[in-house]
Amino acid sequence: MDNNPSLIREVWEFLKVRKAWWITPIVIMLILVAVLIIIGQSSAVSPFVYALI
Repeated sequence: MDNNPSLIREVWEFLKVRKAWWITPIVIMLILVAVLIIIGQSSAVSPFVYALI
């Protein structure tokens, strides 16, 4: 049914097949930084995000 898997599913399958578990912390950190950037741009939480960095 799902002929076009999502990016997250493709990354998960890559990690399972290739046994590349060392990439997992890098991916998690990239996601966290992206979330901080998005929250820090336009939010009432911005001053608190800038205080963390």
